[in-house]
Amino acid sequence: MSADALSTPFCELVGVRWPIVQTGMGWVAYPPLAAATAEAGALGIVASAMMSFDELAKAIVQVRTATERPFGVNLRADAPDAAERIALMASEGVRVVSFAQAPKPELIAQAKEAGMVVMCSIGARRHAEKVAGWGADAVIVQGGEGGGHTGQVPTTLLLPQVVDAVGDRMAVIGAGGFFDGRGLVAALAYGAQGIAMGTRFLLTRESPVAQAVKDVYLTKSVTDTVVTTEVDGVPHRVLRTELVERLQRSGSVRALARAAQNAIAFKRLSGAKWSDVIREGLAMRRSQELTWSQVVMAANTPMLIKLALVDGRPDLGVMASGQVVGLIDDLPSCADLVERIVAEAAAVLARLGP
Repeated sequence: MSADALSTPFCELVGVRWPIVQTGMGWVAYPPLAAATAEAGALGIVASAMMSFDELAKAIVQVRTATERPFGVNLRADAPDAAERIALMASEGVRVVSFAQAPKPELIAQAKEAGMVVMCSIGARRHAEKVAGWGADAVIVQGGEGGGHTGQVPTTLLLPQVVDAVGDRMAVIGAGGFFDGRGLVAALAYGAQGIAMGTRFLLTRESPVAQAVKDVYLTKSVTDTVVTTEVDGVPHRVLRTELVERLQRSGSVRALARAAQNAIAFKRLSGAKWSDVIREGLAMRRSQELTWSQVVMAANTPMLIKLALVDGRPDLGVMASGQVVGLIDDLPSCADLVERIVAEAAAVLARLGP
């Protein structure tokens, strides 16, 4: 059976050849990775949450210089300048705006009026129904085995649940546990229109993560991750390390003190004003229904992940990871990875029958 049989309505919606999405991982999904993914025929996404407005503008130019194919940009829905960033993306011809949380209806409307495809990452059926009602075009549905912020429901249960709820109104993309062509076919069998992968794209040659850190990932098994609330106050799947175990043993007072220090460090790193930091905290508390202690601890995420993935110090930072890390043992280029997944999926379809 031809690999072209893998083309889904999502491919036409966003203008890619293959129904594969590289997720917007903070500190990882930089222009070289997004451009390489796009060139391979999949959807590459630039993560802009840790970028200033000017840095985002430069990143978009970098990707557009490296590839003529469609790509997306991931935004924080609660960012004070989200509307300005969407306007920038529209002016630069970015095809997809991806949101890490449920955005306000007016942000979805702004992006759609500009001709962009709106895609939201969700972890529960009710969130998918909410953004579908607001006009989003696609959802990335991440099951509990996925890396980073995650829920309790595994992909095999959450994905068909969301497909049944909103699959007739929007494109549903499965995430959490995908790494090869068999997974792509399985997602399509559930009714999804494609798959999204984070950990698998993190472990590619174009990923900016230091080789020493990639080597740490490659040694891990499927049981070497843990879901903890001690990183930023909400469930977060990361690699199990000595640092993470220490965080889990530390008391709430020490955790809040550390989080406050990280908030100051992140403000210094980002150049944000305290008024912006406070405003973002208030928006985060409302949109994600967090306690004040969780809002303060949220500063841990960017700083602790930066220490590991950017500064190359896995002993001092944390490494978000899906359980699928235990099934990954190589570092292919994005082109080789996408080609391999497509070939495997085509072979599975051929084996199942015409």
